[in-house]
Amino acid sequence: EEKVYSLWEQSGFFNPDKLPKSLILNPKSSFCVVMPPPNANGALHIGHALFVTLQDIMTRFNRMRGKKTLWLPGADHAGFETQTVYDKKLEKEGKNRFQIPRNELYKEMYAFSMENKKIMENQLKKLGASCDWSRETFTLDPEIVEEVQKTFVKMHEDGLIYRGLRTVNWCVKHQTALSGLEVKHKEEIGKLYYLKYGPFTLATARPETKFGDTAVAVHPNDKRYKTYIGREIEVEGLLGTFKIKIIGDKVVDPKFGTGVLKVTPAHDPKDAEIGARHNLEIKQVIDRYGKLNELTGPYAGMKVLEAREKIVENLKAKGLLIKIDENYTHNLAVCYKCERILEPIPLPQWYIKTKPLAKPAIEAVEKNKIKIIPERQKKVLLHWLKNIEDWNISRQIVWGIQIPAWFCENTKEKQNNKSAQNNDTSSHDALRAEALGNGARLVSKRGAPLRGSGREPQERADRGSGRSASCEPIIALQKPSHCPSCKSTNLTQDPDVFDTWFSSGQWPYLTLGWKNNGKHSKDFKDFYPTSVMETGSDILFFWVARMLMLGIYRTGKIPFKTVYLHGLVRDKDKQKMSKSRGNVIDPLGVAEEFGTDAVRAALVAGNTPGTDTIISEDKIRGYRNFTTKLWNIARFVSMQHSEGDRISFGDTISKKEKIYLKALEVIKKKVTKHLEAFEFHLALETVYHYIWHEFADKIIEETKPRLQNGSESEKEATRALLKTLLQESIKMLHPFMPFVTEEIYQELQFKEIVSPKEIRSPLLMTERW
Repeated sequence: EEKVYSLWEQSGFFNPDKLPKSLILNPKSSFCVVMPPPNANGALHIGHALFVTLQDIMTRFNRMRGKKTLWLPGADHAGFETQTVYDKKLEKEGKNRFQIPRNELYKEMYAFSMENKKIMENQLKKLGASCDWSRETFTLDPEIVEEVQKTFVKMHEDGLIYRGLRTVNWCVKHQTALSGLEVKHKEEIGKLYYLKYGPFTLATARPETKFGDTAVAVHPNDKRYKTYIGREIEVEGLLGTFKIKIIGDKVVDPKFGTGVLKVTPAHDPKDAEIGARHNLEIKQVIDRYGKLNELTGPYAGMKVLEAREKIVENLKAKGLLIKIDENYTHNLAVCYKCERILEPIPLPQWYIKTKPLAKPAIEAVEKNKIKIIPERQKKVLLHWLKNIEDWNISRQIVWGIQIPAWFCENTKEKQNNKSAQNNDTSSHDALRAEALGNGARLVSKRGAPLRGSGREPQERADRGSGRSASCEPIIALQKPSHCPSCKSTNLTQDPDVFDTWFSSGQWPYLTLGWKNNGKHSKDFKDFYPTSVMETGSDILFFWVARMLMLGIYRTGKIPFKTVYLHGLVRDKDKQKMSKSRGNVIDPLGVAEEFGTDAVRAALVAGNTPGTDTIISEDKIRGYRNFTTKLWNIARFVSMQHSEGDRISFGDTISKKEKIYLKALEVIKKKVTKHLEAFEFHLALETVYHYIWHEFADKIIEETKPRLQNGSESEKEATRALLKTLLQESIKMLHPFMPFVTEEIYQELQFKEIVSPKEIRSPLLMTERW
């Protein structure tokens, strides 16, 4: 296989610019697929093998059809994913990333990613990826970084970016906010506490957050509590008596608990939404380290679970604990990496107003400018786009593209961060321009959620985040010379980086050389919009939708004409593969044992678009046997003639042999139709059954008497028939099983045959379909 791949690479034909003109039927007819960039942080898994196989099938098929074909490879820095992988590496070495200066840590991680990127490239080659390596792109390449930052600046100028204070999913271990994709939910049996709350009894799973309550909510139509709405009640608490307002909100479920809900906007996403509707105060009582702050009195400094235990004990002593339900089912939000419970806390972050971006994307999908395969996923995509929320693009990590925003020394947000600087050992963490301090400073009646844009006055945002109204963040690619408000020259760049989906969401047009100044590359003109975006159905919203929105926003064009979605790869028992289950299949390991072609075919067989596919060693072994069968056919055919013979049909081709040739044309049209419709499983099934059951079991057996007893001219015609059938068979099979088919092509010197179709290519890879 290595020898065959070297043959392809040496030809230079992966690069469409190096293909001989004779092999491109129509220079204006192009095909392009941009590789979803694998994460440059570790070895490829079986899911990668699936996308490589599917995209390589498309690429090889279109290249053989004479189209100007480009498969553009790349790698993703993968932000938080890579950060957590590297954190584990540091932990094994007895180190902690918070002890390493930002610049030093970034350099270490860059070297780590480059090392993994090189390993990944070799693995992709072993899987047969026929992409143009001369165009390979990394999401942290300088030109990519610059354009991504320019997108942020432009969006800010267009009023699509704003700085907002909202409750986010915060991982205490990794010290960053997480996107919805990075949140895992798990059920757990725990406790539900029923508390005396003034005239009410209410239920809560988190009594430690009661110090941050800023309202009590009931359903507006709940007759039990209707007369209380709008009133202020006095409540006895652990820190003394306090007053709290009663509000009516339809989100309250009258059937849950007692139908009374304590509202803690700082520490519950749903409560934050209630708080926004009713302009409630945000009162943060848990800090980013998962500890209670000074607003909680004697519980300050305690971790959440420790404090909960003590608080429940004290509530009971004061007669404020009514009862405890010991069998309450919690649906906990946990970090998908460390599986620690996430702490909702309010943080000022950068947000994108997504509704204006979603509108043209919705129009493109509804008007069928983009084909979605399978079609059922079109409704799913439209549902997401029509119900989209503003997108938090800030991440509190080092690894990624730093946000081009600058804070003046006189901004309150910067000043409030000084306490965090004093407590943190990490220089990069100390630079974080968040209004966190120890958490006690974030008390604002206008804080959740903040509205506004990059163009609007920042007064509301400034009031919400504690920032001085006179000094706004400065959005600029380069460090400004001074603050335009106070003229200070002491400016610090926001240390936060972009959510990795913000850069990968711009992948199709940036990899093809789109430029902000309009001086686009030839690749952009030749290949954009791309032909197909092939990816997993699980990231339809997180990636495909965002590529649609950002692609249309920046270029005015859709980024791709077709979206092909594959499902997960599961084991023979239909279980999701995971290291904990011990059912993970290493694609390169089984490829070493059974051959890469067998692995590729096993991944495609029975794999319908958008559904999960089943893979097992038995299935792979079955296609290894098919590879052996193909070699046996090739050996039989090669034994019928001497090396270098020029074989032709002559005038003695029989009626039956003509039938065989016509049947072959029918099969080829069927395979072509399936490939054009992205029905790869049906195309492979058709070729497989033709080669094994028609060609091997029937045609070869029926032609043996003619080869043994016929005249020389009849033998010559039969040899030509068999070699033509084999030639066409391996051409149809080549996109699926490229290594064995190319080797047979080279071994049997097909370029020497004079057959109904003259062969012009030295490689099967570029043979005319």
